[in-house]
Amino acid sequence: MPELPDVENFKRYLDATGLHQRIENVAVLNAKILHGCSGETLSQALTGHELTGTHRHGKHLFAAIDDGPRLMLHFGMTGRLAYFKDLKDDPEHDRLRLDFANGYHLAYVNQRLFGQAAIVEDLAQFVAEQELGPDAFANDLDEEAFQKLLAGRRGQVKSALMDQSLIAGLGNVYSDEILFKAHLHPKTPVNSLDRNVIAKLYRAMREVLRVSIDSGAGSEELFERLPDDYLLPHREEGDKCPVCDGEVQAIKASGRTAYYCPACQPLEREK
Repeated sequence: MPELPDVENFKRYLDATGLHQRIENVAVLNAKILHGCSGETLSQALTGHELTGTHRHGKHLFAAIDDGPRLMLHFGMTGRLAYFKDLKDDPEHDRLRLDFANGYHLAYVNQRLFGQAAIVEDLAQFVAEQELGPDAFANDLDEEAFQKLLAGRRGQVKSALMDQSLIAGLGNVYSDEILFKAHLHPKTPVNSLDRNVIAKLYRAMREVLRVSIDSGAGSEELFERLPDDYLLPHREEGDKCPVCDGEVQAIKASGRTAYYCPACQPLEREK
């Protein structure tokens, strides 16, 4: 599932391709992706207008429309964007397509139809209604704010990182990398972490997000571009840990499959 680093790069892709171009036509190719609006409503909001800027909150991407509202895109399990000129190159599983006056097209591609598209009038209200916590990469989520978010928190640390109402943007994949970098077992209780460990976790989170974005998250080249000590290219049971050459293991943590290195990420009670 596309997570914050992937969606940040989708945002940058949209910035580079789809802004400040008159939209001549909107093709809703599968209405299942529409959230809280009809195809006619979405088409009316976009046709004849331009997208003027973008904003990302967690896994949600928002594109401002010149007269006020925003187009919201959530990428579900398999979503991405594709910009192209010839309609014969329209990608398979295109669910929503914007046709620009310059002859190019922007497609919202989503094979498994778990994504969403909507027209959002009030961004802050939408974030509140979706019960989204602060964006994990936002400038105002500093170390002290992160400490406060985890203070008094119960449950496992992997679950906390993935809780969108606590911190928006992290999912199963990048939470594994963050915990690997912080040397924390996925099942470590949050209330067992002292301030120093939480600070280390925060720094790991910010580093992983930054490096993953810069390495091309959301593209097929990501694994090739990541540093050699990253877990992601080895995130498979039985593969070798990139740090200690130990064996990567898979466990169930908070109902999800977590990959970790037992040698680099021991659980306290296992010592």
